[in-house]
Amino acid sequence: MRDEAAPPGTSQPPGTRPWHHTDKGFRNPPGSPARPAGSFWPMAGFLWRRFRDRRAPVPPPGHVLPEAVALEGFRALGGADGVTWLGHVAFLLRLGGLTVLTDPYLGDWAGPWKGAGARRFVPPGIRAENLPPIDVLVLSHNHYDHLCVPTLRALKDRHRLLAVVPLGLGPMLKRLGYANVVELDWHGSVRHRGLTVTAAPAIHASSRTGFDFCRTLWCAYVLEAGGRRVWFGGDSGYGPVFGETGAAYGPFDLAMVGIGAYEPRALMRAVHTDPEEAVRIARDLRARRVLGMHWGTVLLTEEDPFEPPGRFRAAAAAAGYAPDDAWLLAIGESRAL
Repeated sequence: MRDEAAPPGTSQPPGTRPWHHTDKGFRNPPGSPARPAGSFWPMAGFLWRRFRDRRAPVPPPGHVLPEAVALEGFRALGGADGVTWLGHVAFLLRLGGLTVLTDPYLGDWAGPWKGAGARRFVPPGIRAENLPPIDVLVLSHNHYDHLCVPTLRALKDRHRLLAVVPLGLGPMLKRLGYANVVELDWHGSVRHRGLTVTAAPAIHASSRTGFDFCRTLWCAYVLEAGGRRVWFGGDSGYGPVFGETGAAYGPFDLAMVGIGAYEPRALMRAVHTDPEEAVRIARDLRARRVLGMHWGTVLLTEEDPFEPPGRFRAAAAAAGYAPDDAWLLAIGESRAL
């Protein structure tokens, strides 16, 4: 790997390899949480419980809008800046006249094949084949609930859109028929038709086979166009790097943060924020508004799947966010920026 100068917001000395690059792949920023020593058996027990628990949670009324309503809501934005939640961390983001699609897990299973992994318990807001035209696709990492191969194969625009991915994921996207693919390292940017996409640090990991742990990079994204700046978090734990991101790139008009998949806490702290930590990230980023995502779609962990919203609202209020600035959407709902 080539040596690189220090990116904004870091203390990496010029002429040295970036901290997060290793001989075997990548690692998280300094000060990030890690799973405790001796966590093999607790993790094995957790995975066994997840394998055995095939319950389908019952969503509350109004949690998912009919697809026709979701499509009409997106059209009602009239091309103005806004977001449409498709479920989990998949969004249609309108920014600067372009439509950005984030981490589109719209298939039935978050796993390598049907019946493997976790099954979504609600439909997506809009099915992949019915999505409006997409200009830019951003993928934060290669986990199955973020990089969904059936969804990526179903996107009608894959031959013309710009796909932005972290280091190492370009070849996979090209094999899936994406002709215009840009790989980014943390703090790397690409500009496309007035939209600037910058990969920012996140605290997570990557793997699809069990034998490729951390071989490809993971990231958050800074998306800027038309005088607005949005942070899309992908998956992440909480650490001091978000204060650095806020200093380097903030303030933000909107921070999209994960609020679910956090129990058992000792195991999940290193990869997912709980609702309170998610709000801390938004404050560190100096975000005017915060939107909770990564909940209410697929059962990945052991908390009640509909617990995160209440904790998120309480944490946002305690942090000084007005109710209108702490967003929780129905799946399929659109909201203007």
